[in-house]
Amino acid sequence: MKAMLALEDGSVFAGRSVGAEGESEGELVFNTSMTGYQEILTDPSYAGQIVTMTYTQIGNYGCNEEDVESRQPFCRGFVMRECCFEPSNWRATMSLPEYLKKWNIVGIDGVDTRRITKILRTKGAMKSVVSTVDLDPDSLVAKARNAFDMAGSDFVKEVSVDQAYEWEKPEKKKYRVVAMDYGIKYNILRILRENGCETAVLPATATPEEVMAYQPDGVFLSNGPGDPAALPYIYPVVQALIEKGTVIFGICLGHQIIGHALGGTTYKLKFGHRGGNQPVMRNTPGTVEITAQNHGFAVAPDSLPKNVRVSHTHLNDRTVSGLEHTELPIFSVQYHPEASPGPHDSRYNFQRFFDMMGEAKQKAGCL
Repeated sequence: MKAMLALEDGSVFAGRSVGAEGESEGELVFNTSMTGYQEILTDPSYAGQIVTMTYTQIGNYGCNEEDVESRQPFCRGFVMRECCFEPSNWRATMSLPEYLKKWNIVGIDGVDTRRITKILRTKGAMKSVVSTVDLDPDSLVAKARNAFDMAGSDFVKEVSVDQAYEWEKPEKKKYRVVAMDYGIKYNILRILRENGCETAVLPATATPEEVMAYQPDGVFLSNGPGDPAALPYIYPVVQALIEKGTVIFGICLGHQIIGHALGGTTYKLKFGHRGGNQPVMRNTPGTVEITAQNHGFAVAPDSLPKNVRVSHTHLNDRTVSGLEHTELPIFSVQYHPEASPGPHDSRYNFQRFFDMMGEAKQKAGCL
């Protein structure tokens, strides 16, 4: 079956349908990871987006029920140069095309992903439509131009849970953590559990009173999709937690929310950072990390108060990759130390969170 991808700038790509039949609109972005496509598909931060993989062949090792980062895929479409229909891996339970069909995701291959990536790098991420039912280029371009804008869009409510729940309990409890689910990845919860954290996962709409009812040693603010400036119902909650002196660690969208809660602002990047090979400078002691990233917005450094400093800097474009408060136990990073997929260079951030909670417990006389 044929499929077609159209961009708002008028670019059209004809290819083969390798997923569900239908039509979907979303912001077209690209990811530079060579592997980890199932983790990418199930990362809630891709809600509202159509993902183009820059690596040439995707699907070689198939899909399974274990390598997932959320309850379901949330991306709007998947674009590849060549999709593998016959995977070779002992863990595979289905092929990538079967997985896309199972979750009703429109997929297309046989298109020039190098050209697509160059267009996005030059003109920026843009609105697009991928379809197997409408193959009229003019019609699809018009649909792309009339699609929603990612700037100003709130997708957090779409991906967050409706009810609070407890993650798997650790063998030996060290800390009590509340994780705010803005689109949380499961590997974050796995790492917390492995390090002795008893974790309650709360909806994005939870109130400060609901958070503190769990008597947490620390609060984790998760990754998530959409525009961080479109979440005015979340900032007051985080501000209330800050006023209580709560230990807070934020990743990706959680980092941007901390920026807003502390009085800063965010802005949309031209094409964002998405992939498992993003270089970041840790400003103290001046070391470089290769990180996994997935975001299209960044914190404006000049908007931050004097008691907040930039702890990490992205080396490709000098954007903010980390923040820390100089007086309060609050820090955040604009990348994914939990990886899945990606390198483990930045896993130390979790240990910093654990250390902060331990110090807070000591001060409170709990240890």
